[in-house]
Amino acid sequence: MTPSRPLDVRVKRVYDPAEPDDGSRVLIDRLWPRGVSKERARLDAWDKELAPSAELRRWYGHDPGRYEEFAGRYRRELAEPARAEELDRLRALARTGRLTLLTATRDLPHGHVRVLSAVLAEGPAG
Repeated sequence: MTPSRPLDVRVKRVYDPAEPDDGSRVLIDRLWPRGVSKERARLDAWDKELAPSAELRRWYGHDPGRYEEFAGRYRRELAEPARAEELDRLRALARTGRLTLLTATRDLPHGHVRVLSAVLAEGPAG
């Protein structure tokens, strides 16, 4: 069996301009970002189901002091069987070329797409 190449997953704000090398552009937010038209977003998909739950998002409140706990809780949400098919679909997209995960979140280093990117790179669970 040949080793698979690492997935090329990038993280950007949906407010940043789309670029030719973005590859597949997927929005990972439950709510549509304010002030962004569907044309400007240039999305290939909008995956609300892989965004953190509303309860987790409210608890976190984008407080960097809660990031590590948030990341652990979000990983547990992503490990739920109902999300496996969506994760597999994103991994398949990333195997065909670059995948750019988009979010409206301002603080990308403490955002959910950073966690999701790491989960995708780790591969399917057990």
